[in-house]
Amino acid sequence: MSGGSSFSLGEDQRAVQDLVRRVATERVAKRAAEIDRTAEYPQDMFDLLRELGLLTLPFPGEYGGSNSLLSSCVAIEELGRVCYNTAYLLLVQWTPIGGILAGGTEEQKQRLLPGLANGTLRAGFSLTEPQSGSDVSGIRTRAKRDGAGYRLSGNKIWCTNAAVSDFILVAARSGEEERGAINFFIVDRGMKGFEIGRKEDKLGARGVPSSALFFDNVYIPPENMLGREGEGFKNVMEALNASRPLIAARGVGLAQGAMDLAAEFVSNRQAFGQSVSDFQGVRWMLADMAIGVDAARLLTYRAAAMIDAGAKGPEMARAAAVAKCFASDTAMKVATDAVQLFGAAGISNEYPINRYFRDAKVLQIIEGTNQIQRNIIARTILGSTKRKV
Repeated sequence: MSGGSSFSLGEDQRAVQDLVRRVATERVAKRAAEIDRTAEYPQDMFDLLRELGLLTLPFPGEYGGSNSLLSSCVAIEELGRVCYNTAYLLLVQWTPIGGILAGGTEEQKQRLLPGLANGTLRAGFSLTEPQSGSDVSGIRTRAKRDGAGYRLSGNKIWCTNAAVSDFILVAARSGEEERGAINFFIVDRGMKGFEIGRKEDKLGARGVPSSALFFDNVYIPPENMLGREGEGFKNVMEALNASRPLIAARGVGLAQGAMDLAAEFVSNRQAFGQSVSDFQGVRWMLADMAIGVDAARLLTYRAAAMIDAGAKGPEMARAAAVAKCFASDTAMKVATDAVQLFGAAGISNEYPINRYFRDAKVLQIIEGTNQIQRNIIARTILGSTKRKV
């Protein structure tokens, strides 16, 4: 398996890289096709990640982690080279962490974080609704006061990991006004009136289920509101911005894996009396792949290192959005070109490259579409310009 710059990586990150690359090659790769084909949750892969202690990587030291977003990105990249779904298991386990750390009470942190770190708890994160999609301001799910607690009513779609989650962080409007403040609520599995719909039959990312959620007057006790009313949403969204390099790392891993497959394929094929890899046009395609992958990796590492060093606000949001947007666009371009190099074999399910193509398309859409990322980037540019005028 080629590629993988050590630029910006310290001793700890290189140790993570070596471990995960070896495990990915020896144990994860052989499961990737079956996970995609059956669309069944890979419990064995989750158990493997837990056994290796990888779930703890981004957690603070008191939870057994290294508190390193960069190490976490390295782990996701290495897994994503061979199995997008196994890399996804790490991401969905980590998505709620930042919001809980930023907006949670000490009781909530002690109740939820140790279980997420050791794998005895699994969680989901739910923003998207049928009518709103990327428009977070369009959320209609309501949380109305009922004594000290709340009653939650509404529905969500595309909640990844919901089918196996012990709790889900759910965004809903609180207050009496129609456009009241948005807050996050900890909804535990089994709460009366809370139902998880069937899993979607997806184009890619098939092994980690996404489902609709239904809330019928679900009582939420006061200790399950994340942060104070009117403040929780800001804290959680800031934390989501900070975790965005993890999504970028999936793009880097996916692109590197697609390029590896393409290079191996053309090296072993003959056409017109010579190796396909000897044609200049093919070589240029591979070179462009490598340029994109290297650039995506460096942008991702830079964003993660900035966040580890304490970057916040517009500076952090821009670096994270640039990384996610460029890495996922690169993954799509590399996967598309790789399918082209495979020729007719590229559209056959006997070859893995079509799986990379499908997963790459998903990555451009989820966790904030690339159009939204470009809006974030432009806002930081225009905002800084206005401040200078």
